[in-house]
Formats: sequence, structure tokens, C-alpha cells
Amino acid sequence: MKATMVIPSYWGRRKDDGWQPMDSVYDHPTPLDEEGTLGRLLDSFSILQNTNFNCVILGVATSEDIREAVEQKLSSIIQDAKLEIPTYLYSYSQQQNIHRHLTQNGLDELNVLIQLNGYSNVRNQCVLLPHILGSDIAVLIDDDEIFEDPCFMDKAQEYIGQTVDGERILAVAGYYINPDNDFLLNRGIEPWMTYWNKIDCMNRAFRKIISKTPRVKATPFAFGGNMVIHRDLFTRVPFDPSIPRGEDIDFLINALMFGYRTYLDNQLSIKHDAPPKAYPVWRRLREDILRFVFEKKKLDAQVDISGLSRVFPEDLDPYPGEFLRGDLEEKIFRSNQMLAVELLSQDDKDGAMECLHNIALAHDNLQSKTDLFQQLLKLQKKWTNLMDYFSSDDTAREVTAACGLPRE
Repeated sequence: MKATMVIPSYWGRRKDDGWQPMDSVYDHPTPLDEEGTLGRLLDSFSILQNTNFNCVILGVATSEDIREAVEQKLSSIIQDAKLEIPTYLYSYSQQQNIHRHLTQNGLDELNVLIQLNGYSNVRNQCVLLPHILGSDIAVLIDDDEIFEDPCFMDKAQEYIGQTVDGERILAVAGYYINPDNDFLLNRGIEPWMTYWNKIDCMNRAFRKIISKTPRVKATPFAFGGNMVIHRDLFTRVPFDPSIPRGEDIDFLINALMFGYRTYLDNQLSIKHDAPPKAYPVWRRLREDILRFVFEKKKLDAQVDISGLSRVFPEDLDPYPGEFLRGDLEEKIFRSNQMLAVELLSQDDKDGAMECLHNIALAHDNLQSKTDLFQQLLKLQKKWTNLMDYFSSDDTAREVTAACGLPRE
């Protein structure tokens, strides 16, 4: 099978310029005047025994005014890496060429699906590009990782597309090895987490799925930075741009609704060594709240439709299932109350107020009348139209040539 590895790389303004209010928010975009982690990842390609794949680097900028500089920066990093693996840059210039092609062919309504803004949109480009390059599988990797297993690409392709226990595997999730060489989250538990036991919940899930046999098994969680997806799945099911983050598990849920399970391979690991997040704890908590509320509302809105499968929180236990039940709002209320008290004891009144805002945001979003399930169905229909259009070899060759990408 032909494989394309796609690596998003997020970049922000120069360090002295800092983040501006209108800039996009990502976990740790690299300032333009720093080297970042991409070069480190590309250097680790040298350990891979199987180099029979293409690689595409996605250049993502936090603001429109630095897009050209980001493209120049990434071009330089790729050139300096001197890789034997064919490696290409895809960024805003190439995206513009695809938009122009769709517009010229009367399909400009599909341009909204091709955007380098927001985690889900970026992930959708991670599978669109392998599709138009004629690949059977997309290998999703993040630029803050390091290859340490020479057999990674062999393992990544070993089970994808195969039938196990009567079910064809179209999505394989790997997992992360942390800098301490453990896959568990070795972080301290704070008192405010009494009602927000996310770390404990994730570790219970990791022990259950990663550390036990068999090697490949159905999983309720996935890591977007170590994921292998077959074209028979990624041409049918998209990442949902409506979710602010947590797009990897949300994709897993979407796939389940359309009848596709995700499997975890407990031998498919990669070192994950990310820069620290600079955001305050109340904001990181808010990000989790918004994703869990979104996913709960999508589950709650399901109706029986022929050809689709109902997904329940229990199907996603222990993580994220424990955060998708009827007590989610109570968890949010109690944990933010406790965190607000803690922040007040530290004389952080603004942070305490943001905790109260977290409670209000959760309540408002839970009460929203938006039907996220029907919204997903509309998105999926539009996505399949886009992917079917690019299934034409002639169309794909025209687009890849315009973008400076290979098409066999």
C-alpha cells in the first residue's frame, strides 16, 4: 500500500511580538525566530528502516500576516534536513491553488472544507493530501515527536486494511511515550481535580488498552499525532471543524457512528516531547469542558438512522466515556468552584472569575439548541462529495501539479 505521512507544524509571531488577540490559538506554536521541534523530528527519520513513503509538512500560521514568512521558514527547515524520503511543503500558497481549482469548476462551496485554521481543519488536510496523492493510507504525526522505533512504518502498515476477528481495520491508533519513557501521565493531582479526575481516568484507560494483550484491540481513545487511517475511512468520515480541540477522539466517535471502529496497536509508539503549555489552568480546563460538552451533545442528539450505529458513553469507557454522562455539568460546576477558591487563595481574582465563566459557558453550550448530530450528517455528505471529486485521477493530477506535489 502507498503511504503518505503528514506532519502539521504550527508557527506564531516572533517571540518579542508575542500573541495578538486576533491570532489563532494552538497549544505551542513555535515563534518564527526560534527553530522549534520540526527539525528534530525530521532528523529522527534516519532511524526508520522502511522509507517507502512520501512526507508532507503542513505549514500553519497563527495569523494571516505571517503566512509567507512561515512558508519560507518551513522551506528552509525541509531543505536543511536533506532527507532521502521525498518531503514536500503544503501551506497557504498550495491551499489557494486548490481553492482556485474548485472555484473554476463550480465547486467553490467545498472550499470551506479546505482550511489551515483550527485543529480539525488541519487534520482534514492531513487526510485530503494523501487522497489526492493517490495513497492508500495516511500516517498522522505531530512535529513535537521523535521516532525511536526503526520499525515504526512497518508496524504502522501491518494491520491497516487487514481483517481481524471478522472486522476490517481502517483506523489504527498508536500512543505516546513521554520524556520520562512512560506512557502514563505522571502528573500531580490537585485538590480541585476531585471532581475532574481526568488524569486518573486517562491512566486507567491507558493501562486497560495499551498495557494488555492482545496487541491490537478496539479503543475508546486515540492520539491524533500517532494515527494511521485508510482511505476507505478518511474518504467517508471527516474530522469535525465545529469542535475546538480534541478532534482525534471526536473523529473516533464520528467513525463509530458510521460503523467504523478504531483499533490501538500497543507496539506502535512514538516519543512525545512537547514544549510546555503557557496557558493558565482555568483556560486548559475550559478547553476540556468545551470538547466534552460538544461530544456529549452530539451523542445525546443521535437518532436511529439506517446504516448508522448509536454510540453511548459506555462504549467509550473509561475515557472519555466518564466525561460524557449526565453528571458532566455537575463535574464542571464542582471542579470550577474548587479551582476558583484555590485561585482566590493565591490572590488571582481574574482567574477565579474565569472559573465562574467556565461554569456559565458549559451551561449555555449544554442548553444550546444546535443539533450537532444533524450537523455532522450534513458535514459528512459534503465531505464525501469533496473526496469523491478528487478520486478522479485526472483531477488529482491537475491539482497536485498546481501544488508542486507528486502524483504517481
